[in-house]
Amino acid sequence: MTSALSSAAAPFAPDPAGWQLCVAPMIDVTDRHCRYFHRLLAPRARLYTEMITTGALIHGDVARHLDFDPSEHPVALQLGGSEPRDLAHAARLGAQWGYDEINLNCGCPSERVQKGAFGACLMAEPALVADCIKAMQDAVSVPVTVKHRLGLDYDESYGFVRDFVGRIHDVGCRVFIVHARNAVLKGLSPKDNREIPPLRYDTAARLTADFPDAIFVLNGGLAQPAECLDALKSFHGVMLGRAAWHTPGVLSTVSTQLSHMPAEPDGEQVLDAMMEYAAEQVQRGVPLRMVVKSMLGWPTGRRGARQWRRMLSDASELAANDVQLLRRAWQALAPAEPETVAG
Repeated sequence: MTSALSSAAAPFAPDPAGWQLCVAPMIDVTDRHCRYFHRLLAPRARLYTEMITTGALIHGDVARHLDFDPSEHPVALQLGGSEPRDLAHAARLGAQWGYDEINLNCGCPSERVQKGAFGACLMAEPALVADCIKAMQDAVSVPVTVKHRLGLDYDESYGFVRDFVGRIHDVGCRVFIVHARNAVLKGLSPKDNREIPPLRYDTAARLTADFPDAIFVLNGGLAQPAECLDALKSFHGVMLGRAAWHTPGVLSTVSTQLSHMPAEPDGEQVLDAMMEYAAEQVQRGVPLRMVVKSMLGWPTGRRGARQWRRMLSDASELAANDVQLLRRAWQALAPAEPETVAG
């Protein structure tokens, strides 16, 4: 599903199907254990790492940050940084570890990221972003993409985002993930920035007309399968964030509706796979709580879901690192309601 990138002068021709359903990069959420679980629920979704800073890869434990299970493909590495040389180095590491895409974060509004002069504040420096993208493209042969907002603070002019995208498009970037809100850099928390700035899907959709050879993936506010399918009438793909975390079953529903699989996965089989995976991870010294945290919202809507969450959040139970906790929690759930067959 990964497209080949020839050069900035001759941009790669990405297959839109590769970005039809994506799971957003979320700090402290989309670690490798979460991605393994999401892959079981959505066999063709494109998964993204948490944002990893260039400094963490230059000065930290590269294997800890970049290791992933082969089943996660297609999987993208999201980088945070603003120095072209450092980003090129980090991108090269990502490609060496086997990532299918390198994504530059130009959308995170947190103060910590702003102090590092990257994230959403990079939207004010499109020439620098273009240099960063070019440096990464020269370093790797996988797609280099951008995740960005529609604007900064309270400037809602379309020209701002059009010119930002245009400058990056000029150096050969052809995949843009658009969080359809502005980023307010002062006065709003990251949580507020996901909820308070208004969603402007129509503005984001204008980009698809102005850059017809590029892929645009819509992010922001999407929670229900019907919303995703409706968005795909205007965009090449959708990216789910908090919905994939709070109600991960939505990934299976959307995947089925997109014909990525014939039916939603059997819950028992997913459970067995996660128990086997958890046992392997615990044997390697990974605490069970790290593996199961992404599963808390999985049975949302079923009777017993509260007990499931309670059991998988119980510190004393988790401390034993006994993967049978998953089986016991599953047995607390009421049987899933059978589907009604029309006729």
